[in-house]
Amino acid sequence: MSSSVDTANPEVIDENDGPSESTVACDDIVARLREDVRAGDHWFEALLDAIGRWRAPNETLNKRRYNYLIAGEAFDWLLLAERLLDEISGLTPPNEVEALLFSGRWPIEIDDDQFAARLGAAKYSAHLNYTYGVLVEQALQLGVEEEIHKENHACPWGDDIRAHEGMFQRVYGADHDHLRETYHEQTGQMLADETSLSQLETFTYWLFKQRLKRQDKARVASDTRKGLAQLSRMELAISERRRGVKLSEDEFSKRYVPKGGRAR
Repeated sequence: MSSSVDTANPEVIDENDGPSESTVACDDIVARLREDVRAGDHWFEALLDAIGRWRAPNETLNKRRYNYLIAGEAFDWLLLAERLLDEISGLTPPNEVEALLFSGRWPIEIDDDQFAARLGAAKYSAHLNYTYGVLVEQALQLGVEEEIHKENHACPWGDDIRAHEGMFQRVYGADHDHLRETYHEQTGQMLADETSLSQLETFTYWLFKQRLKRQDKARVASDTRKGLAQLSRMELAISERRRGVKLSEDEFSKRYVPKGGRAR
């Protein structure tokens, strides 16, 4: 299955990233992935190796646009995993694939060092950028919105002006419209009223970078902890819905977070 590849944004590539395969076509990487799984390699390990060999930050396939690398810095490896797993759907257990793509649950134990080695140094660093700059940032935004909602209920007569302060104003120091205008001025990208997930994630990552520039270290640390805590609560809620049982955070950590700190 051929695709149209955009080879710009080479930051995802690093000469020290492992064996040089920058000229290998996407179709060749898919073919090798299929061969490795058929030869008996575990599909998840073969998948990570294929991701490590991948060299296209963006791609159009079957009229769908895949943006694996945001702003040349933030790598969504699960999006690339979804694309590659579609190619070998008959060779993988559907329940394990669903657990990976929708719950982030790995089918086998791989420690952090091995995971980083299979992706390569550049991609692993970009993966961390995506985790903190998109996922944690989205969780922070949601957490602050919930704070404002609670404040509004706590002062129904509007005694506390802060309760009517918007999330964007509170976190980024400007309202949403102003931030959109600044984003357009700095990037040349117009954020429409109806945006795709990829466009929204790109904007979120830009907001993350703006927050790092604007806030002092103590505020950055405080907001990051807030985002991480919110993300943990969201993961706990997903676990409860999917498994039909109520778990405490301690129980969740005991079941799903190995000593190395990575969710399964």
